[in-house]
Amino acid sequence: MSQTKKKFIFDFDSTLTSVEALDVLAEITLSHNPNKDEIINEIIDITNLGIDGKISFTESLERRIKLLNAKKSDLPILIDELRKKVSVSIERNKEFFENFSNDIYVISCGFKEFIDAIVKEYNIPAERVYANKFEFDDNDVIVGFDTKNVLSTHNGKIECLKNLNLEGEIQVIGDGYSDYVTKEAGVADTFFAYTENISRKKTIEHADYITPNLDEFLFVNKLPRNISYPKNRIKILLLENIHPDAFEKLSEDGFTVETVNKSLTEDELIKRLEGVHVLGIRSKTLVTKKVIESATKLMSVGAFCIGTKQIDLEACKENGITVFNAPYSNTRSVVELAIGEIIMLMRSVFQRSIELHRGKWNKTAEGSREVRGKKLGIVGYGNIGKQLSVLAEALGMDVYYYDIEDKLALGNATRMENLEDLLSISDVITIHIDDNPTNRNFIGKEQLEQMKDGAYIVNLSRGFVIDVEALRDALQSGKLSGAAVDVYPQEPIANGEYYTELQGLDNVILTPHIGGSTTEAQRDIADFVPGKIMAYINSGNTVDAVNFPNIRLPRQINVHRFLHIHKNVPGIMAEINKVLAEFEMNITGQYLSTDSKVGYVISDVDKEYNNEVIKALKYVEGTIKFRVLY
Repeated sequence: MSQTKKKFIFDFDSTLTSVEALDVLAEITLSHNPNKDEIINEIIDITNLGIDGKISFTESLERRIKLLNAKKSDLPILIDELRKKVSVSIERNKEFFENFSNDIYVISCGFKEFIDAIVKEYNIPAERVYANKFEFDDNDVIVGFDTKNVLSTHNGKIECLKNLNLEGEIQVIGDGYSDYVTKEAGVADTFFAYTENISRKKTIEHADYITPNLDEFLFVNKLPRNISYPKNRIKILLLENIHPDAFEKLSEDGFTVETVNKSLTEDELIKRLEGVHVLGIRSKTLVTKKVIESATKLMSVGAFCIGTKQIDLEACKENGITVFNAPYSNTRSVVELAIGEIIMLMRSVFQRSIELHRGKWNKTAEGSREVRGKKLGIVGYGNIGKQLSVLAEALGMDVYYYDIEDKLALGNATRMENLEDLLSISDVITIHIDDNPTNRNFIGKEQLEQMKDGAYIVNLSRGFVIDVEALRDALQSGKLSGAAVDVYPQEPIANGEYYTELQGLDNVILTPHIGGSTTEAQRDIADFVPGKIMAYINSGNTVDAVNFPNIRLPRQINVHRFLHIHKNVPGIMAEINKVLAEFEMNITGQYLSTDSKVGYVISDVDKEYNNEVIKALKYVEGTIKFRVLY
């Protein structure tokens, strides 16, 4: 057994297990009682009063046992239930309890009849478990507890620790009043508020350390653990009112997540990114080179949208920062808006609505046409263009498309060899191209003149792909019958006043970049992007990173993973393997991917190794970032 100069005193209920054992016992013994819920709630209330120190522990225990109506035969069932409810990080770090059991004590106001059986599986013998004991009547009904046991009395843990007279630094880990008073009484040197299962305000206020999990406790004590870096120490900043599901998903995985409901200026962002490891944004926050170079801890940026133009991808790459986006999650939302706007334009719905709002009844078929049988021209046949193609065809439209790449047609869609031909035959044009700078004014005066007289145009892609002034002129002259625009060359970073040359035209539908702004799309994005971020932080996976070599890694099994990001120059891979050889590392797997600027190599190695190898790998010339995962 390993020995330290410290003694670790663990509470049982809501610390080693995720529950209060007597609450679970109540669920068992009262399962057929018609007043079960009422009694259980009363027991829980009494439990909390005792934990918070609002009533004496003795009173709390007496009142709960009277309500339980439990028998000795219920205890094996309770033990089976408690085995399923060991705290997640406790179970994850079972080796700590096995290797340091000589230094670990369980001091609980619970009962040895069930605690011994649980902690025995963690190599903690009964003689180092201090807890209460039940008293039974002749029918094996639990009627009370041993009142001579110091742990049955108020502040009993203080007396128990005094009597043990342990040597070394005494650390108490627990979640309630009876735990933190040991520090105040001078019988414990350090108190860790354990908040994995429940967080109590008073307990936190009296803590030397707040420990959301055992990983954090072991990290603080520099003890062996099964996670290299506690997830609660990894800070994530989410901006721009990202869907709350993202917060929940990342928080549930153990990360510390902060949200801000707006975008930030460059200076504000630089200040907020101090100590932040992951940044989540939408389309309005600009992640510039200056921001990136100032964010020394930043490992990844998540764009909770399709586009990444707002992020300096090259600067991120050069600084070893991965970028993930959501290229598919809002596809359906954008397509549905396109379909809706095509119908509204061709039926003149927008004009009739404005007229009626102004008190004018104008029932007319003039300028109102069905979409069935009309020719839809799709510029850009990617994810959105293809799905739009399928839905438009289902409405009876004849679909044509143009793409600079050779894309396979879906359904009965017809591929056009050049843009001019597409523009000349289409009754409606929709644009779905990316934010490549070469696409600026992709549709200009010349292209608008090539369109059919009286045609319509819909832009849900990027604001700069259409020459807005040329579009305005085409609409005012009658060349085009109408347009729907959702994106603009310059967009504000916050809601408020805005101007575009297209305002005031009654045959134009204007929307403020809401193509992907549906509850469903934002929820899907809030699932997809955090999943990619967690895969990278937790295992090193870079699949779907937009600026980084993509590596799909196998699951880690009993190995440590070295993640090495470096400049893609000759000799670095050889130098890395030279270091691994010098330290006699047993490599169980190695994975490498590069692009023109960076290389990303992952080495899975056996658990046992000289920690000096980490320092050596960090100092390999050309290293950008290095970290260890286990």
